[in-house]
Amino acid sequence: MIQTYLYAQSGHNFGLEAIRRCSAIYHQLEKVDPILATSDYRAASFSKDELGIKKGVGVDIITALPHLMTRRDILIYDSKEPSDVTKKYMKEFCTILLEVGVDIPKDIIDDEFFEESKTTREKCFFFADDDYEDEMLNILCVDSKKQDMDMLMGHYFFMRHDEKLAPFFNEIIEEEEYAQTIKETKYLLTSSTNAALQSLASGNYPVFFARTIKEFKGDIDLLEKYNIPIIEGANLNELSNNFDKVILNYPKTNEIKRVDISEHIKNIVDTTAKYEKILGNTLHKDV
Repeated sequence: MIQTYLYAQSGHNFGLEAIRRCSAIYHQLEKVDPILATSDYRAASFSKDELGIKKGVGVDIITALPHLMTRRDILIYDSKEPSDVTKKYMKEFCTILLEVGVDIPKDIIDDEFFEESKTTREKCFFFADDDYEDEMLNILCVDSKKQDMDMLMGHYFFMRHDEKLAPFFNEIIEEEEYAQTIKETKYLLTSSTNAALQSLASGNYPVFFARTIKEFKGDIDLLEKYNIPIIEGANLNELSNNFDKVILNYPKTNEIKRVDISEHIKNIVDTTAKYEKILGNTLHKDV
């Protein structure tokens, strides 16, 4: 029997962007009972607790996958880790190898964000799931006043940061309320491309901002594809002011639709059934 795996790069420096994309793919593949592998164990636990993943495991790094997988297994991965040499080996090792961002579009969103929901929150700030450099407190909040919006905490934020950030926002929202908050917030300010797309799919009005420290500023091409506005700001005051200016004259965005991966699903299901039949015939002959 061959097994289908998904691998998502994650961690304090990467956040959960890839995890959330792979979760959307995972739920469309549940008929083949896939396994989600992550590059840190905390993300694997998070995926099971918060994203409805039934089988998740931490493997540290993508090159450790051969210790978990068996030759001819199927792999879908969302990671910048593999070199060209590694990709060549992965292609030889796997029956099917798919890369998110190449074979599967990066704007794949979980179906729950396309469900109709009622807006209950006017404005919310979701920095990101990661803040290893402490950019929120050491840069954005310095000399900034309290903002007239709520804040959704990130998964990898340091302990007690909610207490330190509380004076700058109306309300601090725990990470467990992520999906509900994204769906029910009319105007979302975020540096997460994935969160912006989820907000748009929910019928809301996301605004993206580029982080000052991070070298990777986000998937700008995706933001431009949907005409999601992008702003900058040296601190929280500037960001909030620019956010409010965009809200007053919010542009017309392009509709985001469900990504169709039915051909990939069919190929995976058919390939799995094919190898199960071959294995069954081999075992029958041995008996």
